[in-house]
Amino acid sequence: MSQKVRYISEDHLITRQNRAEREFLAAFKAEQPTFAAPKVVVNPYLINPLCALVMFTTPTAVAPTLTVHGKRYERENLTHTFKAATEHFLPVLGLYEDFTNTVTVSLPGGETTTLSIRTGKLPEDVCRCQNIQATLDYLGDNIMFLTPAGKNLPTAYDYKGDIRWMLTENTMFDIKRMQNGNIVTGSSRFCHMPYNSTGMIEINLLGKIYKEFRMPGNYHHDHFEMEDGNLLALTQDFFRETVEDMCVLIDRNTGEILKTWDYRKVLPMDVGGSGSQDAHDWFHNNAVWYDKRTHSLTLSGRHQDAVINIDYETGDLNWVIGDPEGWPQELVDKYFFKPVGDLSKFDWQYEQHACVICPNGDVMCFDNGQYRAKSKEKYIENRNNFSRGVRYRIDTEKMEIEQVWQYGKERGQEFFSPYICNVEYYDEGHYMIHSGGIGREDGYAAKALGPFLDAEAPNVELRSITVEEKDGVVLYQLETEGNFYRAEKLPLYHGGDNLVLGDGQLLGSLEVTEEFDTVPEAEEVFALPPSFHNLLIEEDEDRFVFHGRFEKGTLAMLCLENEKESHHYFLNTSATWHLAMCSGAFLEKDERDLKIHVSKLGLNGVFKLKLIINDKKYQTGVTICCS
Repeated sequence: MSQKVRYISEDHLITRQNRAEREFLAAFKAEQPTFAAPKVVVNPYLINPLCALVMFTTPTAVAPTLTVHGKRYERENLTHTFKAATEHFLPVLGLYEDFTNTVTVSLPGGETTTLSIRTGKLPEDVCRCQNIQATLDYLGDNIMFLTPAGKNLPTAYDYKGDIRWMLTENTMFDIKRMQNGNIVTGSSRFCHMPYNSTGMIEINLLGKIYKEFRMPGNYHHDHFEMEDGNLLALTQDFFRETVEDMCVLIDRNTGEILKTWDYRKVLPMDVGGSGSQDAHDWFHNNAVWYDKRTHSLTLSGRHQDAVINIDYETGDLNWVIGDPEGWPQELVDKYFFKPVGDLSKFDWQYEQHACVICPNGDVMCFDNGQYRAKSKEKYIENRNNFSRGVRYRIDTEKMEIEQVWQYGKERGQEFFSPYICNVEYYDEGHYMIHSGGIGREDGYAAKALGPFLDAEAPNVELRSITVEEKDGVVLYQLETEGNFYRAEKLPLYHGGDNLVLGDGQLLGSLEVTEEFDTVPEAEEVFALPPSFHNLLIEEDEDRFVFHGRFEKGTLAMLCLENEKESHHYFLNTSATWHLAMCSGAFLEKDERDLKIHVSKLGLNGVFKLKLIINDKKYQTGVTICCS
């Protein structure tokens, strides 16, 4: 039996946001709202239900002050003063969900307008705070931002555990605030399994996207803003057999790739492997940090249990932090450190994340501890293992390393996260440690990573625990449902938070999707594919995504055809297993379901989309426009 192929054509989110902005600006121009009767738009950029925009005009340029009132006491109020203007577009951030929020706007002369802004309930898949240890005096105007590691959503919590910010888009990997006050995070647009997105997006906390930086090798895991505003980003070359082993420098204004670092030129790919290494994902770079003092890049290679440092200009290897077992002796002698100090308290890091260079040159990371050994006979079961934040002091002249701080070992399996997580350096002795990948089965640390666990099973728990410690004292702890990739503590308002209007931009480019040269003979049938395949095609301006269900081993191929040309894309229906899964956002519940992204780059014209299944070529009734 056949059924209609589902087809969705939707403008890129930037296009939809541009349209929404033009609409509320047109209404603003037409209505000319006053300070006494301002215009209020809730969720003006469509993806943040806990925000609003207050708009009004004043006869002269004045600097208004906006206050979002707390639920309980005046001390909870969030207050921000904006730059002087005559036309005012004031972001309202930090609204409580399912609540009539009181917001006041005041002018320097003492005039005040009070507004009531109603919000609705948040989506069911938002993760709730389970427990929090915090004080308003400690946290101040900061809230804790958590980025998803699955199908949950980016979320931020205040000192009471109330959600005060979220996005309804499953944006990926880390959130980092840039010098201009905007944040950069990964796009929610799928490109390649297991978790590669089109690139990075620069947004404000209202959710307005200013730029999407598309990358030919797509984006994963991490980025870093340079002093000149350009962005380091982690990527790969999908036209070769390995992944997650490249870094690029992206021009902030144009999206152009200015420089590339390829780790295959630096490290052997078949030595020093962690328990999760395979030939395809041999390094698994999950962090990048630029150190101005040494003009170098520090990178975290999860699948070699190695934090490495390379020269910014040449890409040459400077040093490696990690257990030397399994590495060639000539590399150990030249690049590895020898532990010194109290060796009874020293541990190497294993399958680590989120390397950080401290101001004095010390190196911090989150030591996930997965397997906690280099050889299989020494592997430690998760229920007997630990994760931690750790700080190492290195001497690059003597090639010596000393462990000077750790947090988490003492908590054992309770704090164990076999994947994701991060640490942050705030000041000497003041750190954040985010254990975001906790999975438990029957009360014990689970054997599998969080994305592979059935979160709905009664014996399964997914948790994230975020801790801040100062001088050995825990000052903050947040425990939430779900797994979260990283945590970042930020204030909602920033010095540059006057809303900057104007169309968002798509910069850079995607790759030309690899085609398949050999096309099998197939009988063309003028019918839709069987309903079993559950086909869905999602199209936007620069690509389309094909979803389908196939029994393993089925011969399947996508075909784009018109009168002049045809293009063919192989669908891999063989069984696949991912040893690493830092985000399960694109995972399907049924292992027979697959998806493939096809970039429109290099394609021109209108094409009929057809599907080869074994020895038959089916129609889909879908046309793809590539112009």
